[in-house]
Amino acid sequence: MELYIVRHGQTDWNKMCRFQGRTNTELNENGISAAVELGKKLAGENIRFERIYSSPLNRAFTTADLICKEIYKDEDYKIIKDERLIEISFGTAEGIEYKEWYNTDNPRKNFFDNPGQYVPPEGGESFPQICARTKAFCINEIEPLYKDLADGRILIVAHGACLASLMCYLENRPVEKFWGNGLKGNCEETVYIFDGKSWKLK
Repeated sequence: MELYIVRHGQTDWNKMCRFQGRTNTELNENGISAAVELGKKLAGENIRFERIYSSPLNRAFTTADLICKEIYKDEDYKIIKDERLIEISFGTAEGIEYKEWYNTDNPRKNFFDNPGQYVPPEGGESFPQICARTKAFCINEIEPLYKDLADGRILIVAHGACLASLMCYLENRPVEKFWGNGLKGNCEETVYIFDGKSWKLK
């Protein structure tokens, strides 16, 4: 079973380097274009999905929808919104720019550079918390699909930190290595293979 994970397309807040979290931003023109192009690429490779999941936030769902429109054209398809795929919450700090985020002694500044020491802003979500919910999503929702879809493909469209936490489970990485090889780019795809017991990067 193959699992395709894709980060949503670009938003204006991405372009302005602002921490979005659960703020429900929309794709900008670049984000729409990149999602359409990814859909065309997958369609050209004859890639189709037996299950399609998305974060409930608009920037992720719209990305998934634009991808699927290119793959399925006039055919029906279903995108399943799942709250467990929502982006990490930045609490009271949502919307601030990167320079403000880092220009502080607050441990929030460790978000990218030292994730093991990251402490979320007031009302925010920690790395262990987001790792727990995405791990549960994978164990309870995705892995059981193998029974009927061993040769199938699954698509997940979500967010940078959300997908990093999911990849921590897929690659058996600790929170200290939360970002692995770095933040996924907008509309970047990564593919994993599940053999019924373990995951590996394709």
